[in-house]
Amino acid sequence: MPSLSPSSSLFSSPDPVVAALRAAGCVFAEDEARLILAAARTPDELADMVDRRVAGRPLELVVGWAEFRGLRIAVAPGVFVPRRRTEFLVEQALVQAPDASVVVDLCCGSGAVGAALAVALGRVELHAADIEPAAVRCARRNVAAAGGHVHEGDLFEALPGGLLGRVDILAANVPYVPTGEVGLLPAEARDHEPLVALDGGADGLDVLRRVTAEAHRWLAPGGCLLVETSERQAPAAVEAFTRGGLTTQLAVLEEWHANVVIGTKP
Repeated sequence: MPSLSPSSSLFSSPDPVVAALRAAGCVFAEDEARLILAAARTPDELADMVDRRVAGRPLELVVGWAEFRGLRIAVAPGVFVPRRRTEFLVEQALVQAPDASVVVDLCCGSGAVGAALAVALGRVELHAADIEPAAVRCARRNVAAAGGHVHEGDLFEALPGGLLGRVDILAANVPYVPTGEVGLLPAEARDHEPLVALDGGADGLDVLRRVTAEAHRWLAPGGCLLVETSERQAPAAVEAFTRGGLTTQLAVLEEWHANVVIGTKP
């Protein structure tokens, strides 16, 4: 793979960066070059960033942030990078509970969902939780502006007991890739994101079922649980929500291949 010399006049023209990225197979080389050039502070740092991107490191991890609903979300190695399609989950949460005052971002990763909901809703009590220490550290950076609290632990075990029966929006972007299909994921996800954020068990719904089994206890009356899943898994996910005592619907945005199951506590 091509490499850039730190002594090159890299800041004078984006052309060498674009050429290196294009040679490495980056489809949007011009856009990526613009972001890398904006993030780099010195020629040495720029050369290192280009080399890491050429080697296959996700662009978001190279520049240190991902855009999510207009926000710049900090990301770090070992943390799941928020996807654009998950913005649809946030939009659906706002439709369901536009006046929410208590929000929980479960399996929060970087905390992008919670941060986006807090910005959109204004003054909220925000809690986020993840089992991965790296994700917890990263999420604390992203929800600090909203005064959010980030907890480390396994699903609901991480949350303060005082939230029982009070949550208006419970967003749970759980892992939903079937174990046997993790190896088929793009290398950027497979090689650089934590397995616990990807692997959802034999049919991809193990964690979803655990969440739906307990969500009713944590939701306020009229509160909603929202989980992203795949089109293929949606019927089984809807069934799990219904078994959990929730009034359930499926929202789909075909353009983004986004499927969000929504369950409301009666």
